[in-house]
Amino acid sequence: MEAFCGSRFWDSNLSVHTDNPDLTPCFQNTILAWIPSIYLWSALPFYLLYLKHNSRGYIVLSVLSRFKTLLGVLLWCVSWADLFYSFHELLQNRAPAPVYFVTPLIVGITVLLATLLIQHERLRGVQSSGVLIIFWFLSVLCAVLPLRSKIMATAAQGHVNERFRFTTFYIYFALVIVELILSCMKEKPPFFSPVSTDPNPCPELTAGFLSRLTFWWFTSMVVLGYKKPLEDKDLWSLNKDDTSKVIVQQLSEEWDKEKAECKQKDDVTYMKNSNHVLNHVGGGPEEAEVLIRDKKQTRKPSFLKALLRAFGPYFLISSFFKLIQDLLSFVNPQLLSILISFIKNKDAPAWWGFLIAALMFICAVLQTLILHQHFQYCFVTGIRLRSGITGVIYRKSLIITNSAKRSSTIGEIVNLMSVDAQRFTDLVPFLNMLWSAPLQIFLALYFLWQTLGPSVLAGVAVMVLLIPFNSAIAMKTRALQVQQMSYKDSRIKLMNEILGGIKVLKLYAWEPSFSGKVLEIRQNELRVLRRAAYLTSLSSFAWVSAPFLVALTTFAVYVLVDEKNILDAEKAFVSLSLFNILKFPLTMLPQVISSLVQISVSLKRIQQFLSHDELDPNCVERKAIAPGNAISVIHGTFSWGKELKPSLTEVLLVMCLNKPGSRTPH
Repeated sequence: MEAFCGSRFWDSNLSVHTDNPDLTPCFQNTILAWIPSIYLWSALPFYLLYLKHNSRGYIVLSVLSRFKTLLGVLLWCVSWADLFYSFHELLQNRAPAPVYFVTPLIVGITVLLATLLIQHERLRGVQSSGVLIIFWFLSVLCAVLPLRSKIMATAAQGHVNERFRFTTFYIYFALVIVELILSCMKEKPPFFSPVSTDPNPCPELTAGFLSRLTFWWFTSMVVLGYKKPLEDKDLWSLNKDDTSKVIVQQLSEEWDKEKAECKQKDDVTYMKNSNHVLNHVGGGPEEAEVLIRDKKQTRKPSFLKALLRAFGPYFLISSFFKLIQDLLSFVNPQLLSILISFIKNKDAPAWWGFLIAALMFICAVLQTLILHQHFQYCFVTGIRLRSGITGVIYRKSLIITNSAKRSSTIGEIVNLMSVDAQRFTDLVPFLNMLWSAPLQIFLALYFLWQTLGPSVLAGVAVMVLLIPFNSAIAMKTRALQVQQMSYKDSRIKLMNEILGGIKVLKLYAWEPSFSGKVLEIRQNELRVLRRAAYLTSLSSFAWVSAPFLVALTTFAVYVLVDEKNILDAEKAFVSLSLFNILKFPLTMLPQVISSLVQISVSLKRIQQFLSHDELDPNCVERKAIAPGNAISVIHGTFSWGKELKPSLTEVLLVMCLNKPGSRTPH
């Protein structure tokens, strides 16, 4: 690296163990200069793929776009001016280090790429580019330290070394700052974007990158709600992708695909039987051609797969944010350990403490931003799930056969659309805990092992003992959940029958007897709910007390196992911070498992209902009919289902159509 840069790459005495830290020129010209380029080239393939599949029309070349492009070209010229100056030095027999050729080339090509990307985004209708905002921000951030170094060197020496590169760097820094400011501004809407006739559209779609990141687009609603109580007319309209028209259609298509894939098919093959069989006439051997019907074992259509295909890709974005947030949550305990070590070391420079505190603050801010983006995607997915499931169930209820209506009552359908669909919405925000909780527990235990050693196994033993206990509770809760839904269906079915025949009930004064029947079912339902609540409370108590028991057991074993083990401030505070991180997954995991148990019951009920037979839409012909008999039924046989006995036989029905628009039944 020294041959590449012409100087040392890293010097701890210059950068760490000093009251006035600085970075070596080699580090500044390589790592700091290449970080923005590495980021942009890494994100470019994924971003181009995104732009390819998400086009909103093109944006007319505006003044803002012209200025951003012009500044990009100027930055490219400045970078390549450094490159040509290095060649000029080479011709003057002043051979510069290779880094002065490579870095300007890389930076120049990357800046040119960013300039071309500005125009490509304009042609794809991007009003605010998060990728370029991050790129220009990294460019400014990585240029601040070299700027400080050049100012300090000039002030110390009293004159400017390498005046040309000093000047080009100042020009580069100023242009990058202006480019960052301009990138934060939002472009006009695309030229061919559909004209919105909505009087109160949601500002989320047209919000810029920073506005979405900080949810600033929601500020106007908060201010309005502070000034006066919100009314229906104050609320924004739904985004197009969140409307039931789009969501229900998408889920219906995926469910139809799933049913088509799982549809039972009979494979018919013709095989020649070479065995000798006796002819029933002559008794001689002959080859017989046998028709074999091979019935494949088919699985039932899975509604879960349809849900995953319809809403899974959008939900994966929230999983990505959750992964980053989980990893960042373990940074602060390590910084806390470093901060306590810094306080112990009286000879440490003061800027170490400021740097550690700044890093802890930045880490906390990033965690907050990323976590709220995660919940945003989760809540939107939950709303879409509820809308899609409700719409699919409603559509199905209109076309099921009469025999299906006998097994799926109105009360059950109402429960499916209200209770079961809502459970999906309640689970989605915490669904990522299925993989996030084990990850957090593993990382927390790993860092605790680094701090307290094998004593952590005592805490692990406490958690392991709680797992079978909660598994048994979850299995019992599942059985109670099935029983409770059965009682609820019966109660709603009875209530619908009571309301349908309320006149007869009032006429014969049957209110007390039917009221007793409803109360009896309700008491059974409350009994099941009470037992489920006791089990849930017991499970929650076990897991809420788990972090305390784990910490108490771990600290006790650590102190008692060896007299040399001293629980000092660093180990205590770092361990407690890790135990606090451990508390959330341990608390949420049983709730998620309990919700999964309920979801499995609801999913099975919904899947069973959606698998019912449907009315054949092709059994009715819709065409113009000449005057005469409009409907003729001769020797008709009617039943409520294919498998049931006929209810009506030998039915004769003739409906005449004497005049257009006039029907007279006979």
